[in-house]
Amino acid sequence: MPEPPQLAPLDVEEQRLYSKLLPGIFSLSRVKMVDYEVTIFTGSLDQATSYNEVYIKLVGTDGESHRTRLIDYKGSSAFIRGAVSDFTVSCSVSIGKLVLIELDKQRFLFFPEEDWFPAKVVIKSPEGDTYTVPIYRWITDSKVHRYKEGTALRVFEDNHRHGSNSREEELKRRKEEYRWDVYKEGIPHCIKATNPCSLPPEVRFSFTKTVQFTFTALEGMIKLRLEGLADCKTKWKDMHHLNQAFWHKTHMADYVQKHWKEDVFFGYQYLNGINPMLIRCCTALPSNFPVTDDMVFPHGQSSLEEEMKKGNIFLVDYKLLDGVETNTINGKKQYLMAPLVLLHKTPQDQLMPIAIQLKQTPADDNPIFFPTESEYDWLIAKIFVRSADFNMHELNVHLLRTHLLAEVFTVSLLRNVPMVHPLYKLLIPHTRYTLQINILARLLLISETGIFTQYAASGGEGMITILKRSTASMTYSSLCIPEDIAERGLEDVPNFNYRDDGLRLWDIINRFVQGVLGYYYKNDAEVKQDSELQEWISDIFVHGFLSKESTGIPQSFTSVTELVKFVTMVIFICSAQHAAVNSGQYDFDGWMPNAPSSLQSPPPTKKGATNEATMLDTFPDVNATVHVMATVWLLSKQSTDFVPLGHYPKNHFTEETPCKLIKKFQERLEEFEASVKARNGSLEVPYTYLIPSEVENSVAL
Repeated sequence: MPEPPQLAPLDVEEQRLYSKLLPGIFSLSRVKMVDYEVTIFTGSLDQATSYNEVYIKLVGTDGESHRTRLIDYKGSSAFIRGAVSDFTVSCSVSIGKLVLIELDKQRFLFFPEEDWFPAKVVIKSPEGDTYTVPIYRWITDSKVHRYKEGTALRVFEDNHRHGSNSREEELKRRKEEYRWDVYKEGIPHCIKATNPCSLPPEVRFSFTKTVQFTFTALEGMIKLRLEGLADCKTKWKDMHHLNQAFWHKTHMADYVQKHWKEDVFFGYQYLNGINPMLIRCCTALPSNFPVTDDMVFPHGQSSLEEEMKKGNIFLVDYKLLDGVETNTINGKKQYLMAPLVLLHKTPQDQLMPIAIQLKQTPADDNPIFFPTESEYDWLIAKIFVRSADFNMHELNVHLLRTHLLAEVFTVSLLRNVPMVHPLYKLLIPHTRYTLQINILARLLLISETGIFTQYAASGGEGMITILKRSTASMTYSSLCIPEDIAERGLEDVPNFNYRDDGLRLWDIINRFVQGVLGYYYKNDAEVKQDSELQEWISDIFVHGFLSKESTGIPQSFTSVTELVKFVTMVIFICSAQHAAVNSGQYDFDGWMPNAPSSLQSPPPTKKGATNEATMLDTFPDVNATVHVMATVWLLSKQSTDFVPLGHYPKNHFTEETPCKLIKKFQERLEEFEASVKARNGSLEVPYTYLIPSEVENSVAL
């Protein structure tokens, strides 16, 4: 074996050099590292798991860590659905207060690149501080993603503390992901997306929601096809035939079927049905509705003037439907009237219809109908009114005033407000699933081949006309329930459960919003100087209300009070108002005679010519009836991942005060729910649509 090479002895200069370097080298090996305890929470959504390698970098006010691969004893299961995994990130010195983290994931061995849904990251510093970084977003690529520490900061605070680069990068990316589009001129703008798959992953339906939504839709149509109804283009033979198609009965739907002909129930629906938005107190009859005292009080027991002074006369005017071009279904022209309805509050506190005129212009061939007519003359008049109400409700009250507005609020929030902003944290739970459900509505309901387009009297061009007219007539005050009720003169109407429950919920939401925003905005000046807040409302004014000052919508915020009111309105519309006009759709519209989507005979031009056969001929055909029935069933059925009002499974707020306010909000909702249930116990028809545990946090159906 050869001898190892001999090293030459060090000369004097080399010895001097090494004597200087070696102590430093040895001191480096003795440096005490500072450790940051990092806990990663993977979301509980279906398919949230990733087996990719995950890397993190901590960025603080005084420095940053190295990009560190996160490895713990769980190995490949550290980032599975619902996992809570602990790691240590070591730094040579403290990085100061945490500002943000950088996360990225890379393919591991033979595993493919997988999407991952981290919920949040909690970091405990060596100084004993704990920081929470909310994420709640899908990571679908191998790029580096930056997330801010969870303390809510307005733009001027964040720029002062940490610089604006990461904030600007986030909003630039968001504005590329969420772009405005114009579906039809004259109505609120929408998200630019061709289908749900073109949306960013974090705003799509969950796997659970997708499966259940699809199953419910298929369940209804398969049943109807097996029974040969979905393709049946004939008229209903008789009421028994119609009853056989009423395939799913809820308690309320069954009640509607039994009472739909009754005047008391007809009046009840204007207060506590799914469209309580049209009725108003009448102080003077419209000139085109020539009702006289002897017509409605034939025995002289009272007069219209006296009853109006007492606040006992009410009007519902469907003038927005006047002259709308109607659909052709199964090759047959359809009819949609623009009725006027007069109602009287009786001494028994019942709201009773006393006069119906089916067209706006008085004429000999446009008779006014009264409860004293023959059974079918009076019934057919009410059927034409209920059909008008169906179309007005679905397009104006439901689609426009909840779905389309909620989409405007959502797109503007996602484009203009970063995740760290208190407004984002407050409103993001109320945007869940809204973009996808609206895309589906445009694809499946109001497109050229959509259910509404095919089977509603206003489907097609008439639908757009109604939406344009409704948008043009929309005002800020009509979207705020306290002002809306006052403007319609309905403060003292008895048995008005929508009003009573809605006002209570508005107040509870308002107090919550006041607490949260009051915590972050101490004075009006701070509101004025928050550019992201101002961009949010500016976008809403332009894209939602088409820059029309006549709507009364603010173009900017000048005070905390103004901001609180507007945000209260946003949350109320996205939760309570949508529940009030959506959740009962099958209850009230499932039994077609109570809410026909279309009618295929013209209204009677004289009295005494209507009977049951006439009524059956007027009803929509079998296929039109059952397609609409299946649709309102689908739109009334909650999924199992439903999130009720006031519940925030994603903890975007990390500060103590907002968290306490959320808890107080939930307590007030629970107290309110208990009082509603106690009241409902004494009602023949319980009003359940605004029970907080039944109200979804967002427009998700």
